[in-house]
Amino acid sequence: MMSFIAPKLLLHNAEPFSKKMKLLPILFVLCCLSIPGMAETNPNLTLAEKLGYKAQDRLLIINGDDAGMCHTANEATIECLEKGLMTSATLMAPCPWFNEMASYARSHPEKDFGVHLCHTCEWKPYRWGSVAPSDKVSGLLDPQGYLWPSVQEVYEHAKPEQALWEARAQIKKTLDAGVDVTHLDSHMGTLQLNPQFMEVYVALALEFRLPLRMASQETLAGFGYPEMRSQLSRKGIVFPDHFVYEELKAESAGVKQFWMNILSQLKPGVTELYIHAGKPTEELKAITGSWKTRSEEFETFTHDPDIRKVIQEKGIIRIGYRPLRELQRQGK
Repeated sequence: MMSFIAPKLLLHNAEPFSKKMKLLPILFVLCCLSIPGMAETNPNLTLAEKLGYKAQDRLLIINGDDAGMCHTANEATIECLEKGLMTSATLMAPCPWFNEMASYARSHPEKDFGVHLCHTCEWKPYRWGSVAPSDKVSGLLDPQGYLWPSVQEVYEHAKPEQALWEARAQIKKTLDAGVDVTHLDSHMGTLQLNPQFMEVYVALALEFRLPLRMASQETLAGFGYPEMRSQLSRKGIVFPDHFVYEELKAESAGVKQFWMNILSQLKPGVTELYIHAGKPTEELKAITGSWKTRSEEFETFTHDPDIRKVIQEKGIIRIGYRPLRELQRQGK
């Protein structure tokens, strides 16, 4: 799940959380934020051209969020990766079913898997805690020892360096499980809604040399931050040109038709869209009230012939995050 409401997202004017930290590796990474062009290629080329395509080509990343969250999500994600249109997925390292999905990712190195960085746990009956030792990230945990349900509660109780420690622990857990991590994103947008937490997000991209999910230029400009994407690009971080997010408010009117419309109007360049694949099992119904939408997204992107027809007719090229990761690393 993702959101972008970025109040006062001033990376250069806000007091950096790194001043409070004693960890040399992250101090080094944050220093790199001031070095322009760490992973730049020809700035006149579009991202599509840098990836070896034409400027007018329509490239599409279909990401499956919440992999590893539960068994049903894992089953649906695997089926959508193997038989459907999904091109990448992101793993939730703190969740009970992470090991099952990590095992699949390890045995299928050709598939693209990122880390869905979790600093919240939003459902009442189904909870998870931290990967990092609880005493090190105590501000992220509620009185019962679980991650806070909301993003705002994280900001009220946790420090950015605790979010950093937890995120790093989740990435390292995923790497240690043998997953060839291709990218990062943030569950419920926790690392993108606050300037100091955004610094954590950027620092992790540089530390682990991984591309990020990023709001579209239109979204950021609407919130008053038209320069953010260009600023991060100059630091060598790679991210898609477009991200389907604000449009999602219309999905409730009909999942299939919503995505048919989105794909029919896809812009040139690299676009990322995300779904939450799930089968309508009793497990999923017990976990979340969004089970119906999740199961419809799964069916639409796995078995529906009309979606495939639109992609073919529009000449849409499906890619994963791995080419973006290689572009970022080649640039360094």
